[in-house]
Amino acid sequence: MTLEPRHSPIVPSYGTATLADLSSSILASLDPEAPPEQNVLDLAPAQRACLLIVDGLGWELLRDHPAAAPFLSELARNSKPITAGFPATTATSLPSLGTGSPPGQHGMLGYKVLVPGADLVLNALRWDSRVDPRQWQPLPTVYERASAAGIAAVHVARGAFRGRGLTIAALRGAELRPADSMGALAAQGAAALAEHGRAFVTVYHGDLDGTGHMFGLGSDSWYYQLAHVDKLAEQLASGLPPQTCLYVTADHGMVDVGPDDRLDVDEMPVLRAGLAWLGGEARARHLYARPGAAADVLATWREVLGERAWVLSRDEAIKEGWFGPVDARMADRIGDVVVAAAGTFAVVASKTEPGESALFAMHGSLTPSEQFVPALSFTAA
Repeated sequence: MTLEPRHSPIVPSYGTATLADLSSSILASLDPEAPPEQNVLDLAPAQRACLLIVDGLGWELLRDHPAAAPFLSELARNSKPITAGFPATTATSLPSLGTGSPPGQHGMLGYKVLVPGADLVLNALRWDSRVDPRQWQPLPTVYERASAAGIAAVHVARGAFRGRGLTIAALRGAELRPADSMGALAAQGAAALAEHGRAFVTVYHGDLDGTGHMFGLGSDSWYYQLAHVDKLAEQLASGLPPQTCLYVTADHGMVDVGPDDRLDVDEMPVLRAGLAWLGGEARARHLYARPGAAADVLATWREVLGERAWVLSRDEAIKEGWFGPVDARMADRIGDVVVAAAGTFAVVASKTEPGESALFAMHGSLTPSEQFVPALSFTAA
Protein backbone atom coordinates (compact mmCIF):
# COMPACT_ATOMS: atom_id res chain seq x y z
CA MET A 1 0.00 0.00 0.00
CA THR A 2 1.39 3.40 -1.01
CA LEU A 3 1.22 6.07 1.69
CA GLU A 4 0.04 9.55 0.74
CA PRO A 5 1.66 12.76 2.07
CA ARG A 6 0.24 13.81 5.42
CA HIS A 7 -0.90 17.20 4.13
CA SER A 8 -2.82 18.20 1.01
CA PRO A 9 -1.08 20.21 -1.70
CA ILE A 10 -1.70 23.94 -1.94
CA VAL A 11 -3.40 24.12 -5.32
CA PRO A 12 -2.91 27.66 -6.70
CA SER A 13 -5.96 29.94 -6.59
CA TYR A 14 -6.08 30.58 -10.34
CA GLY A 15 -8.50 33.30 -11.32
CA THR A 16 -8.73 34.79 -7.84
CA ALA A 17 -5.33 35.18 -6.15
CA THR A 18 -2.23 34.13 -8.11
CA LEU A 19 0.69 35.98 -9.68
CA ALA A 20 -1.22 36.07 -12.98
CA ASP A 21 -4.13 37.76 -11.25
CA LEU A 22 -1.79 40.29 -9.63
CA SER A 23 -0.26 41.57 -12.86
CA SER A 24 -3.62 41.59 -14.65
CA SER A 25 -5.15 43.55 -11.79
CA ILE A 26 -2.30 46.08 -11.73
CA LEU A 27 -2.68 46.71 -15.45
CA ALA A 28 -6.46 47.05 -15.10
CA SER A 29 -6.00 49.54 -12.25
CA LEU A 30 -4.02 51.77 -14.65
CA ASP A 31 -6.52 51.58 -17.50
CA PRO A 32 -9.92 53.27 -16.99
CA GLU A 33 -11.20 51.41 -20.06
CA ALA A 34 -10.36 47.94 -18.66
CA PRO A 35 -13.33 45.69 -17.83
CA PRO A 36 -13.84 45.36 -14.04
CA GLU A 37 -13.44 41.59 -14.20
CA GLN A 38 -9.76 42.04 -15.16
CA ASN A 39 -9.10 43.67 -11.77
CA VAL A 40 -9.89 40.57 -9.74
CA LEU A 41 -7.83 41.80 -6.78
CA ASP A 42 -9.84 45.04 -6.74
CA LEU A 43 -6.77 47.29 -6.76
CA ALA A 44 -7.28 51.04 -6.45
CA PRO A 45 -7.05 53.14 -9.63
CA ALA A 46 -3.64 54.76 -10.17
CA GLN A 47 -1.71 56.74 -12.77
CA ARG A 48 1.48 54.72 -12.37
CA ALA A 49 2.41 51.40 -10.81
CA CYS A 50 5.72 49.76 -9.95
CA LEU A 51 5.89 46.02 -9.29
CA LEU A 52 9.00 44.88 -7.44
CA ILE A 53 9.59 41.16 -8.04
CA VAL A 54 11.95 39.64 -5.48
CA ASP A 55 13.02 36.22 -6.69
CA GLY A 56 12.64 33.68 -3.89
CA LEU A 57 10.99 35.84 -1.20
CA GLY A 58 8.17 33.56 -0.06
CA TRP A 59 5.50 34.84 2.31
CA GLU A 60 6.60 32.52 5.11
CA LEU A 61 10.23 33.60 4.77
CA LEU A 62 9.24 37.25 5.06
CA ARG A 63 6.93 36.55 7.99
CA ASP A 64 9.67 34.65 9.83
CA HIS A 65 12.32 37.38 9.51
CA PRO A 66 10.72 40.70 10.51
CA ALA A 67 13.91 42.10 12.05
CA ALA A 68 15.80 41.81 8.77
CA ALA A 69 13.01 43.38 6.71
CA PRO A 70 11.18 45.99 8.82
CA PHE A 71 9.80 47.98 5.89
CA LEU A 72 8.37 44.97 4.06
CA SER A 73 7.16 43.40 7.30
CA GLU A 74 5.21 46.54 8.14
CA LEU A 75 3.53 46.41 4.72
CA ALA A 76 2.76 42.74 5.29
CA ARG A 77 0.84 43.43 8.49
CA ASN A 78 -2.30 44.40 6.58
CA SER A 79 -1.94 42.10 3.58
CA LYS A 80 -2.58 38.49 2.65
CA PRO A 81 -0.43 36.20 0.51
CA ILE A 82 -1.32 35.00 -2.94
CA THR A 83 -0.24 31.77 -4.63
CA ALA A 84 2.55 31.53 -7.17
CA GLY A 85 1.29 28.84 -9.53
CA PHE A 86 2.74 25.44 -10.41
CA PRO A 87 5.56 24.75 -10.72
CA ALA A 88 6.64 27.44 -8.24
CA THR A 89 9.71 28.39 -10.20
CA THR A 90 11.05 31.43 -12.04
CA ALA A 91 10.68 29.87 -15.48
CA THR A 92 6.92 29.56 -14.90
CA SER A 93 6.16 32.47 -12.57
CA LEU A 94 7.74 35.21 -14.68
CA PRO A 95 5.58 34.23 -17.68
CA SER A 96 2.52 34.14 -15.39
CA LEU A 97 3.30 37.68 -14.29
CA GLY A 98 4.29 38.69 -17.80
CA THR A 99 1.12 37.43 -19.47
CA GLY A 100 -1.44 37.66 -16.68
CA SER A 101 -2.37 34.06 -17.49
CA PRO A 102 -1.92 30.73 -15.65
CA PRO A 103 0.76 28.22 -16.68
CA GLY A 104 -1.66 25.97 -18.52
CA GLN A 105 -2.44 28.86 -20.86
CA HIS A 106 0.99 30.40 -21.47
CA GLY A 107 2.69 27.00 -21.70
CA MET A 108 5.84 27.79 -19.70
CA LEU A 109 5.38 24.74 -17.52
CA GLY A 110 8.63 24.36 -15.66
CA TYR A 111 12.40 24.65 -15.51
CA LYS A 112 12.98 21.83 -18.01
CA VAL A 113 10.13 20.78 -20.30
CA LEU A 114 9.97 18.42 -23.27
CA VAL A 115 9.41 20.01 -26.66
CA PRO A 116 6.71 17.72 -28.13
CA GLY A 117 7.73 16.07 -31.37
CA ALA A 118 11.39 16.96 -30.89
CA ASP A 119 14.26 15.11 -29.29
CA LEU A 120 14.78 18.06 -26.97
CA VAL A 121 14.13 19.12 -23.39
CA LEU A 122 14.05 22.91 -23.15
CA ASN A 123 15.83 24.52 -20.19
CA ALA A 124 13.79 27.72 -19.89
CA LEU A 125 16.52 29.65 -18.09
CA ARG A 126 19.27 28.80 -20.57
CA TRP A 127 16.98 28.39 -23.62
CA ASP A 128 17.81 26.78 -26.96
CA SER A 129 18.14 28.58 -30.27
CA ARG A 130 16.03 25.92 -31.98
CA VAL A 131 12.96 27.08 -30.04
CA ASP A 132 11.32 30.39 -31.00
CA PRO A 133 10.25 32.02 -27.70
CA ARG A 134 7.42 33.89 -29.43
CA GLN A 135 5.91 30.66 -30.67
CA TRP A 136 6.66 28.71 -27.50
CA GLN A 137 4.80 31.36 -25.45
CA PRO A 138 2.21 32.78 -27.89
CA LEU A 139 0.04 34.95 -25.62
CA PRO A 140 0.29 38.75 -25.65
CA THR A 141 2.10 40.09 -22.59
CA VAL A 142 0.84 42.65 -20.10
CA TYR A 143 3.53 44.98 -21.44
CA GLU A 144 2.15 44.72 -24.97
CA ARG A 145 -1.35 45.28 -23.63
CA ALA A 146 -0.15 48.28 -21.61
CA SER A 147 1.46 49.88 -24.65
CA ALA A 148 -1.70 49.34 -26.68
CA ALA A 149 -3.62 51.22 -23.96
CA GLY A 150 -1.20 54.15 -24.00
CA ILE A 151 0.61 53.10 -20.82
CA ALA A 152 4.41 53.13 -20.84
CA ALA A 153 5.77 49.63 -20.13
CA VAL A 154 9.26 49.28 -18.64
CA HIS A 155 11.17 46.36 -17.11
CA VAL A 156 14.26 47.05 -15.00
CA ALA A 157 16.70 44.18 -14.45
CA ARG A 158 20.25 43.02 -15.09
CA GLY A 159 21.46 43.88 -18.56
CA ALA A 160 22.54 40.27 -19.16
CA PHE A 161 18.87 39.25 -19.36
CA ARG A 162 18.33 41.25 -22.55
CA GLY A 163 17.68 39.05 -25.57
CA ARG A 164 17.34 35.79 -23.63
CA GLY A 165 14.61 33.38 -24.61
CA LEU A 166 12.79 33.65 -21.28
CA THR A 167 12.89 37.44 -21.47
CA ILE A 168 11.40 37.46 -24.97
CA ALA A 169 8.76 34.88 -24.07
CA ALA A 170 7.62 36.53 -20.84
CA LEU A 171 8.50 40.21 -21.06
CA ARG A 172 8.32 41.23 -24.72
CA GLY A 173 6.77 44.61 -25.27
CA ALA A 174 8.59 46.21 -22.33
CA GLU A 175 11.37 48.72 -22.64
CA LEU A 176 14.26 46.91 -20.96
CA ARG A 177 16.43 49.12 -18.78
CA PRO A 178 19.67 47.56 -17.51
CA ALA A 179 20.43 47.85 -13.80
CA ASP A 180 23.23 45.67 -12.47
CA SER A 181 23.20 46.76 -8.84
CA MET A 182 20.57 47.32 -6.18
CA GLY A 183 21.15 51.05 -6.27
CA ALA A 184 20.65 51.06 -10.02
CA LEU A 185 17.44 49.04 -9.68
CA ALA A 186 15.98 51.65 -7.33
CA ALA A 187 17.18 54.62 -9.37
CA GLN A 188 16.16 53.26 -12.78
CA GLY A 189 12.77 52.13 -11.49
CA ALA A 190 12.05 55.55 -10.00
CA ALA A 191 13.28 57.33 -13.12
CA ALA A 192 11.08 55.26 -15.42
CA LEU A 193 8.04 56.12 -13.33
CA ALA A 194 8.85 59.84 -13.25
CA GLU A 195 9.30 60.05 -17.01
CA HIS A 196 5.75 59.06 -17.87
CA GLY A 197 2.31 60.29 -16.94
CA ARG A 198 0.97 56.74 -17.10
CA ALA A 199 3.35 53.84 -16.58
CA PHE A 200 3.63 50.20 -15.59
CA VAL A 201 7.18 49.48 -14.39
CA THR A 202 8.46 46.14 -13.15
CA VAL A 203 11.73 45.81 -11.23
CA TYR A 204 13.29 42.36 -10.88
CA HIS A 205 15.84 41.41 -8.22
CA GLY A 206 17.26 37.87 -8.38
CA ASP A 207 20.07 37.73 -5.82
CA LEU A 208 17.99 36.62 -2.82
CA ASP A 209 17.06 33.44 -4.67
CA GLY A 210 20.67 32.85 -5.71
CA THR A 211 21.88 33.39 -2.16
CA GLY A 212 19.37 30.88 -0.81
CA HIS A 213 20.35 28.30 -3.41
CA MET A 214 24.04 28.72 -2.66
CA PHE A 215 24.12 29.14 1.13
CA GLY A 216 20.72 28.08 2.45
CA LEU A 217 17.87 29.99 4.05
CA GLY A 218 19.30 29.75 7.54
CA SER A 219 22.60 31.33 6.54
CA ASP A 220 23.91 34.76 7.49
CA SER A 221 24.38 35.39 3.76
CA TRP A 222 20.67 34.99 3.09
CA TYR A 223 19.68 37.03 6.14
CA TYR A 224 21.93 39.93 5.14
CA GLN A 225 20.69 39.80 1.55
CA LEU A 226 17.10 40.07 2.80
CA ALA A 227 18.07 43.25 4.63
CA HIS A 228 19.39 44.68 1.35
CA VAL A 229 16.12 43.74 -0.38
CA ASP A 230 14.17 45.55 2.32
CA LYS A 231 16.26 48.68 1.72
CA LEU A 232 15.66 48.38 -2.04
CA ALA A 233 11.90 48.32 -1.48
CA GLU A 234 12.11 51.27 0.90
CA GLN A 235 14.17 53.30 -1.56
CA LEU A 236 11.74 52.55 -4.38
CA ALA A 237 8.86 53.67 -2.18
CA SER A 238 10.63 56.90 -1.24
CA GLY A 239 11.22 57.76 -4.90
CA LEU A 240 7.67 57.24 -6.15
CA PRO A 241 6.00 60.13 -7.97
CA PRO A 242 2.56 61.20 -6.67
CA GLN A 243 -0.39 58.94 -7.48
CA THR A 244 1.89 55.93 -7.87
CA CYS A 245 1.44 52.51 -6.30
CA LEU A 246 4.30 50.20 -5.39
CA TYR A 247 3.54 46.49 -5.26
CA VAL A 248 5.97 43.86 -3.97
CA THR A 249 5.75 40.17 -4.75
CA ALA A 250 7.92 37.10 -5.40
CA ASP A 251 7.95 34.38 -8.02
CA HIS A 252 8.07 31.60 -5.41
CA GLY A 253 9.17 30.75 -1.88
CA MET A 254 11.93 28.29 -0.95
CA VAL A 255 12.77 25.45 1.43
CA ASP A 256 16.09 24.11 2.69
CA VAL A 257 16.66 20.51 1.62
CA GLY A 258 18.99 18.55 3.87
CA PRO A 259 21.24 15.70 2.74
CA ASP A 260 18.90 13.08 4.23
CA ASP A 261 15.92 14.49 2.32
CA ARG A 262 17.42 13.87 -1.13
CA LEU A 263 16.61 10.87 -3.29
CA ASP A 264 19.10 10.50 -6.13
CA VAL A 265 17.38 9.17 -9.25
CA ASP A 266 20.76 8.54 -10.87
CA GLU A 267 21.56 6.05 -8.12
CA MET A 268 18.21 4.21 -8.36
CA PRO A 269 17.79 2.31 -11.66
CA VAL A 270 14.23 1.40 -10.67
CA LEU A 271 13.25 5.06 -11.04
CA ARG A 272 14.93 5.37 -14.42
CA ALA A 273 13.09 2.32 -15.78
CA GLY A 274 10.63 3.34 -18.46
CA LEU A 275 11.78 6.97 -18.51
CA ALA A 276 12.68 8.67 -21.76
CA TRP A 277 13.31 12.09 -20.19
CA LEU A 278 13.57 13.49 -16.67
CA GLY A 279 12.22 17.03 -16.68
CA GLY A 280 11.32 19.75 -14.23
CA GLU A 281 13.55 20.21 -11.20
CA ALA A 282 14.21 18.53 -7.88
CA ARG A 283 10.93 19.51 -6.18
CA ALA A 284 8.68 19.57 -9.25
CA ARG A 285 9.37 16.80 -11.74
CA HIS A 286 7.98 16.11 -15.18
CA LEU A 287 8.50 12.43 -16.01
CA TYR A 288 8.31 11.65 -19.73
CA ALA A 289 7.80 7.93 -20.23
CA ARG A 290 8.80 5.70 -23.09
CA PRO A 291 5.87 4.55 -25.27
CA GLY A 292 3.61 2.24 -23.28
CA ALA A 293 5.48 2.72 -19.99
CA ALA A 294 3.52 5.61 -18.41
CA ALA A 295 1.40 3.42 -16.13
CA ASP A 296 4.44 1.52 -14.85
CA VAL A 297 6.37 4.74 -14.22
CA LEU A 298 3.43 6.16 -12.28
CA ALA A 299 3.07 3.04 -10.14
CA THR A 300 6.81 2.75 -9.45
CA TRP A 301 7.30 6.39 -8.47
CA ARG A 302 4.22 6.31 -6.23
CA GLU A 303 5.52 3.22 -4.50
CA VAL A 304 9.09 4.41 -4.04
CA LEU A 305 8.32 8.02 -3.04
CA GLY A 306 5.29 7.22 -0.91
CA GLU A 307 4.34 10.01 1.50
CA ARG A 308 7.31 12.14 0.45
CA ALA A 309 5.59 13.48 -2.68
CA TRP A 310 2.33 13.86 -4.57
CA VAL A 311 2.64 11.74 -7.70
CA LEU A 312 -0.06 12.17 -10.34
CA SER A 313 -0.59 11.25 -13.96
CA ARG A 314 -0.79 14.08 -16.47
CA ASP A 315 -4.58 13.78 -16.66
CA GLU A 316 -4.86 13.75 -12.87
CA ALA A 317 -2.67 16.83 -12.47
CA ILE A 318 -4.74 18.70 -15.06
CA LYS A 319 -8.00 17.60 -13.41
CA GLU A 320 -6.75 18.68 -9.99
CA GLY A 321 -6.03 22.14 -11.40
CA TRP A 322 -2.29 22.20 -10.70
CA PHE A 323 -1.58 24.22 -13.88
CA GLY A 324 -4.89 26.07 -14.08
CA PRO A 325 -7.01 25.66 -17.22
CA VAL A 326 -4.79 23.90 -19.75
CA ASP A 327 -4.80 24.88 -23.41
CA ALA A 328 -4.95 21.71 -25.50
CA ARG A 329 -1.87 22.91 -27.41
CA MET A 330 0.15 22.88 -24.17
CA ALA A 331 -0.97 19.58 -22.64
CA ASP A 332 1.75 17.43 -24.21
CA ARG A 333 4.42 19.59 -22.58
CA ILE A 334 3.32 18.21 -19.21
CA GLY A 335 5.04 15.02 -18.09
CA ASP A 336 3.22 11.70 -18.37
CA VAL A 337 3.75 11.71 -14.62
CA VAL A 338 4.04 14.85 -12.46
CA VAL A 339 5.83 14.76 -9.10
CA ALA A 340 5.46 17.51 -6.48
CA ALA A 341 7.63 17.09 -3.39
CA ALA A 342 6.09 17.30 0.07
CA GLY A 343 7.86 18.57 3.17
CA THR A 344 11.54 19.24 2.52
CA PHE A 345 12.05 16.31 0.14
CA ALA A 346 13.70 16.50 -3.29
CA VAL A 347 14.43 14.14 -6.20
CA VAL A 348 17.92 15.06 -7.36
CA ALA A 349 20.00 13.68 -10.23
CA SER A 350 23.63 13.91 -9.19
CA LYS A 351 25.16 12.75 -12.48
CA THR A 352 22.91 14.42 -15.04
CA GLU A 353 22.13 17.54 -12.97
CA PRO A 354 25.20 18.03 -10.75
CA GLY A 355 24.81 21.77 -10.30
CA GLU A 356 21.11 21.73 -9.46
CA SER A 357 21.56 18.72 -7.18
CA ALA A 358 24.11 20.55 -5.03
CA LEU A 359 21.83 23.47 -4.15
CA PHE A 360 21.03 24.06 -0.48
CA ALA A 361 17.58 25.67 -0.85
CA MET A 362 15.12 24.61 -3.56
CA HIS A 363 11.60 25.33 -4.77
CA GLY A 364 8.95 24.30 -7.26
CA SER A 365 6.32 22.36 -5.36
CA LEU A 366 2.89 22.83 -3.80
CA THR A 367 3.81 23.39 -0.14
CA PRO A 368 2.89 26.60 1.70
CA SER A 369 6.57 27.58 1.86
CA GLU A 370 6.81 27.62 -1.93
CA GLN A 371 3.31 28.61 -3.03
CA PHE A 372 2.51 31.54 -0.75
CA VAL A 373 4.12 34.79 -1.91
CA PRO A 374 3.61 38.40 -0.79
CA ALA A 375 1.26 40.84 -2.48
CA LEU A 376 2.28 44.00 -0.65
CA SER A 377 1.31 47.53 -1.60
CA PHE A 378 2.37 51.10 -0.82
CA THR A 379 0.86 54.25 -2.33
CA ALA A 380 2.63 57.57 -2.69
CA ALA A 381 0.58 60.51 -1.49
